[in-house]
Amino acid sequence: MAPMISIQAVTKVYQSSRGDVTSLDDVSLDVDRGEFVTLVGPSGCGKSTMLNLVAGLLEPTSGQVLVNGAPVSGPGPDRGVIFQQYALFPWLTARKNVEFGLRLQGLSKRERRERAQHYLELVGLGRFGSALPKELSGGMKQRCAIARAYAVNPSLLLMDEPFGALDALTRVQMQDDLLATWQQERRTVLFITHDVDEAVYLAGRVVVMSPHPGRISDIVDVPLPYPRTEDMRLSPQFAEIRGRVWRGVHHPSATSNLRGDGA
Repeated sequence: MAPMISIQAVTKVYQSSRGDVTSLDDVSLDVDRGEFVTLVGPSGCGKSTMLNLVAGLLEPTSGQVLVNGAPVSGPGPDRGVIFQQYALFPWLTARKNVEFGLRLQGLSKRERRERAQHYLELVGLGRFGSALPKELSGGMKQRCAIARAYAVNPSLLLMDEPFGALDALTRVQMQDDLLATWQQERRTVLFITHDVDEAVYLAGRVVVMSPHPGRISDIVDVPLPYPRTEDMRLSPQFAEIRGRVWRGVHHPSATSNLRGDGA
């Protein structure tokens, strides 16, 4: 069976007034169905570029990106994208925001409402369907954005630093909420973060990237069982994995020869 995501020898070059800038250089990565993979690395390492290539928002300069065995030729309903900014329609209630994509799919009013309510409850917003975005906290807005992405039934979720604007306590809670939802739905997730602890806590595998140009310097397995717990964050095993990822982010040359399968 083909992997859900297959990035094959991809290079992405941006043109600018100062000349060509290589964001990604000969990057290859496979992500299996149902896998939760995080991308971590310093600014300028091409994390967002890689996600946008999978989303179909960018085209590679060379190489190819496959999703579910088919070449990516643009955005599609099989991929739900969640950015750091919540991108909710401010004039629509939480429920209507979740229903928006379902309306485009042609679902009946009853089907839209039932599915929207299901996913609002799944992310802990069952009682807030009638609230406008301005009446929701930052974490609640991001939960609504996640519910909207899930509701259209994508096989793949692409998340670009979705918790980056949240305070530390809310961020930890959102990590646990996201994993709880993922364990129920088992969608494939590609999650970008600059936070090493977040990358390790969420993922089954952490892809470490180095910048200028962006390359994969290491792929680190995280053999901690799900569900993840607060005790795991404090365990020696977590500290060991975190240390390897941290060294990969801050000293990529030291781990360039430790790349795992799929790099």
